[in-house]
Amino acid sequence: MARIVMLMVMLLSGTATSQLPEFSQQYRQRLGGAIDALEEILADFRRDAAEHGLTPVEAIARQKASGDPFIRSRGESMVEAEIRLSRLKLQQEELLTAGPVQRMVVFARGFDPQLAKATAEDYEPAVPVTIAGFTSAGVGAFAGFLIMRLLTGFARLGRRRRSV
Repeated sequence: MARIVMLMVMLLSGTATSQLPEFSQQYRQRLGGAIDALEEILADFRRDAAEHGLTPVEAIARQKASGDPFIRSRGESMVEAEIRLSRLKLQQEELLTAGPVQRMVVFARGFDPQLAKATAEDYEPAVPVTIAGFTSAGVGAFAGFLIMRLLTGFARLGRRRRSV
């Protein structure tokens, strides 16, 4: 019975982790879209600032100094958009240069919470037919095996202590 349970846990954990490469691929697609959208927003802001004879830095400073809380808030939003854009571009570059398995590490190390949440909401599972998918499934199955071995070891240890 324990072997059947162990096999089931290994299959479940392997199946779950086999989806990591597909999830990170769908995340990368959203990443490109988010970068495009932020670049467009910031380009519009720069254009508006230039039309009024301001640099983007001067326009943001003016917004932050405004007595209107909404205008101040928009200045902070522009700063946050610039920071997020540079962070997303850096992650995109890391993902482009990483190998298939390394992409999962890059994703896990610094994913954007908003993008990850949106990806999870629209995520569509896929059959893992890539090296990364098989590797991920194998790691998950092995992790399930180790967890089950630890649990059965603790159970045996508990039985031995009670019988002594």
